[in-house]
Amino acid sequence: MKRVLKIVCLVVLVPVLAIVGLLVATFAGTPPIPDGMDLPGGARVVKDGYVSVFVLPAGPDAVALIDAGNDRQGGSIRRELSRRGLGPEAVKAIFLTHGHPDHVSACHLFPQAAVLALPGDIDLAEGRSAAASLIGNIMGRQDRQVHVTRPLRDGETVTVGDLAVEVFAVPGHTAGSAAYLTRGVLFLGDSADARRDGSMAGSKRIVSDDRDQNRASLQSLAQKLKGRAAEIQVLAFAHSGVLTGFSPLGRFAGL
Repeated sequence: MKRVLKIVCLVVLVPVLAIVGLLVATFAGTPPIPDGMDLPGGARVVKDGYVSVFVLPAGPDAVALIDAGNDRQGGSIRRELSRRGLGPEAVKAIFLTHGHPDHVSACHLFPQAAVLALPGDIDLAEGRSAAASLIGNIMGRQDRQVHVTRPLRDGETVTVGDLAVEVFAVPGHTAGSAAYLTRGVLFLGDSADARRDGSMAGSKRIVSDDRDQNRASLQSLAQKLKGRAAEIQVLAFAHSGVLTGFSPLGRFAGL
């Protein structure tokens, strides 16, 4: 019996350890998430384990979130709200960069918030479909009790209180990946990452649907924004530190 149990444990543990090893190798070389860093316009980086959530002021006693993290209890988000003297009701909107479970898990804690995503990722965010990436195929559907209350459109601007957020479709990491531009910060989710040398990289292969599409989307985004380069003070990513200015995106796109 002990031998059988050992074999079962090995069968279960080896794939898990292999996945963990792949993820560690994938994200090696990226600068760490700068927990508590203040960004232009009053936004703040909140580290939730291995992923970032961004808290943006949206008027008196109101904030918006870029993503909702991996912690279903929302500990890091709650602490940041408390630091601001706010409760969960202050969260008026959650802008999802995409529907992977490590970006949507605390949505259910803020029932008064609008949850916004591009149509291509609504089923993924709500747990009705699995991600098309290698890891997504292994993990299957992930239900986090998310309900997207408002589909977004590429190119629209959404106003939450006194906060205006521009929406850009950047499919590739997932079918409905989005980037958001507001108050000088371009939030790119998992569609890109910073490198330690100050350059920008595209999405990670094992957690992305289509890296060629991802690169094309980032190149298209750079073309759209190159005439507004002076507006972009910071590039913010979900799993790494930030980069300064438009130039890392421009260089990535060959501009």
